[in-house]
Amino acid sequence: MIQFLVHEKADNVGVATVEIPAGDTAKGLYMDTQEPVEMKALHDIPLGHKIALKDFEVDESVIKYGHDIGRIVAAIKTGEHVHVHNLKTRRW
Repeated sequence: MIQFLVHEKADNVGVATVEIPAGDTAKGLYMDTQEPVEMKALHDIPLGHKIALKDFEVDESVIKYGHDIGRIVAAIKTGEHVHVHNLKTRRW
């Protein structure tokens, strides 16, 4: 079962299509290439929230749907929950 989707290979986060419990090996799919991807979820990832596909440093960009959606404000490891506690929009 697919648990998260990644719009394109350039994206560095996926979007949960179901609740992903911490500790699960989450199964994802790149929509542009149909290539599967797996990673261990380090946090619970709520439905519709983002999962990190890479380690992030502070001030790095988050790419979702091929667009820069904001900057990292706290370091993130692959498989962690990406949300308002560690990501801020560039608009504000």
